[in-house]
Amino acid sequence: MDILYTIEEKYLEAIDELEHGEPQKALHLMNEIIQIDPEYARAYYHLGNIYQDRFKNYQTAGYYYKKCIGLEPEFPDVYLPYLRLLSTLEMSKLAEQIFSQALLVKGVCKCCIYEQMGNYAEQDKRWEAANELYKQALLSSTGIEDKSALHDNLQRLRDKKQLTQPVIYNFE
Repeated sequence: MDILYTIEEKYLEAIDELEHGEPQKALHLMNEIIQIDPEYARAYYHLGNIYQDRFKNYQTAGYYYKKCIGLEPEFPDVYLPYLRLLSTLEMSKLAEQIFSQALLVKGVCKCCIYEQMGNYAEQDKRWEAANELYKQALLSSTGIEDKSALHDNLQRLRDKKQLTQPVIYNFE
């Protein structure tokens, strides 16, 4: 491997390793980056992704996402995977805080954030909240693919609501 002189070069090499399916090498490079510059927030973001998606180590992933947000709260990419993680861990209070914070960050995909929170509300069987969040996602969407998936979410939610309604029998 070539000797990398700058943090940016190490960062780009780590991203390249991730794209080529080498999370262990990327993990090593990202850890080198934070040893050199402990305030390099994007390295923490990628470490969170690696631990969440590749190793299923959710506690460590949460630590890295939180660290990234603490160092660079205006970095938009961190919010969606962090919300996915908080939904998986069923950490509703923290998810609500991160959701509110994410909506204020420029560059965040608001449609994606609303949809993720809608998924969480649906998972929690809070049908009305999920319905409102999906509607907000639909209002925030800009791409055709977003709209069809959101319509599918709303239809699935209607089906679930219908399945959970009590059946009333009328005997005459």
